[in-house]
Amino acid sequence: EFMQASWDVEEVQAKGIQHLASFVKDKSAFPYLLSCTEVITLAMKTHTDSLDLQVEGCTLLLEILSQALEQGVMMALDESVASCLLHTVRKHSENEEFLSMLCTLLMMVAASEVAAENLRKVGIIPDLLSILRRFLHNDKICSSCCAVLWSLAVSENNADQAVLASALPVTSAVLQKHLQDGVVAEAACSALWALALRGCLTDSDYEPTAALLLDALRKNPERAVLVKNGCLALASLVRLSETAAFAILLDSEGRGIELLKDEYHLHLDEPGVAEALCLLMNEMVQYDEVMLDMRSQKMEKLLSKIKLQFPFS
Repeated sequence: EFMQASWDVEEVQAKGIQHLASFVKDKSAFPYLLSCTEVITLAMKTHTDSLDLQVEGCTLLLEILSQALEQGVMMALDESVASCLLHTVRKHSENEEFLSMLCTLLMMVAASEVAAENLRKVGIIPDLLSILRRFLHNDKICSSCCAVLWSLAVSENNADQAVLASALPVTSAVLQKHLQDGVVAEAACSALWALALRGCLTDSDYEPTAALLLDALRKNPERAVLVKNGCLALASLVRLSETAAFAILLDSEGRGIELLKDEYHLHLDEPGVAEALCLLMNEMVQYDEVMLDMRSQKMEKLLSKIKLQFPFS
């Protein structure tokens, strides 16, 4: 009430946020802090010129959201909160250090479908792409933005098809730049999978995107989620084009199928990886020439092993 009575007084908002932050360590205060997110974001929107207030507000929201995720509480932040966050993003789009924190916050917010939809409605996608282009070197910003992109792209809404299509070059650039960084590569592979599912690729994109995904698998073989999402992305590409299937067979190192076999053996206890591989194989055998090549590489042996290992799946 104290903050709401004096929106225009920056010192009141700063003191209010600082006082709320003092309750973060008190577990019993958590339900009350949850109800303060709108007040905090509105204070940030009203005083966007104050970087100190932005940082303190963002830090507090991160604390509240972290606790919410730990306790399995999904915070469906409404459109006004999404609008406030976008306003902050635009006002401080050059400040790399603050953006890094802000993009982490957006990633946590987008974990809720409702909040992700609200971010999409206020038009955040072009801003995310702009941030990625400007800060391609920043691993934290890249992983957070790709995770948000994934959350927005998997939504059922088709209103952003044209905007999402422009996300492919920059998402590919992120993966190319951070191939060796498992966290970023995982987020980028997920984003590429969502873009492929939404049909955001053209004929000239299938081969280079498939090759890039194979590289990501090759460089990060131990990351089960990356392998699973990479295979699902490849399956989406193969479903759309035989070119992608041939890109796997004729991979630059000539070991596309061997790579997939290796990944299966590395993640024997991961049903998600086996399922994604089976989905990819199922798409590949739709093309006669591809199937003949897979036969010559004894893929049925691998499929028999998978069948034996997961008889009830």
